Amino acid sequence: MANADKSTGYEDVAAEFIAGRGSNSSGIGASVVADWSRTLPSGATVLDLGCGTGVPITQALVERGFKVYGVDASPTIVAAFRGRFRNLSVECADVRDSDFFARTFDGVVAWGLFFLLHEEVQRRLIKKVAGVLQTGGKLLFTAPKESGSWPDVMTGRSQLSLGYEEYRKALEAEGMLLVGTQRDEGDNHYYFAQKRGAKARLG
Repeated sequence: MANADKSTGYEDVAAEFIAGRGSNSSGIGASVVADWSRTLPSGATVLDLGCGTGVPITQALVERGFKVYGVDASPTIVAAFRGRFRNLSVECADVRDSDFFARTFDGVVAWGLFFLLHEEVQRRLIKKVAGVLQTGGKLLFTAPKESGSWPDVMTGRSQLSLGYEEYRKALEAEGMLLVGTQRDEGDNHYYFAQKRGAKARLG
């Protein structure tokens, strides 16, 4: 995100992304997000950061009756989201600059996003998420348990994981507890956090 492309390279590969993950409604992550969403109150509002086309993550939340707000920086991918979810609010923006951070939410999801960002941006985003969550609100995000960097499969750009301990510290510094982790069938690592003020539990 250091240059004019705020989509971290995904606008350049939008067609490929939409044809792949962006069209697989039963894709990896949907079941984990659906299970996590059962810890949210009925009719909860959820912010989906890096929402892509909305498939499969937004779709899993909508199917459970939640009001979802999406943010993605790729104009082409956002257009696909709008075509699929005509009644949902979606913003084409850098997640750091989203107008939705003026709202509050019961839950925030960031699937496949954090590790696309520079370290300092990840830390600032955690702070912003903490600011929009209701007391007791939940955050789900994916990032490797191990720290390190590697090239993104689709864009070739460098990705960065802070690692379990640094994410735990960053969350706690912003008033959130890391209440659980999980791996899915695609070997994606999930972090589940909750804003302090209510009893922290995964489910």
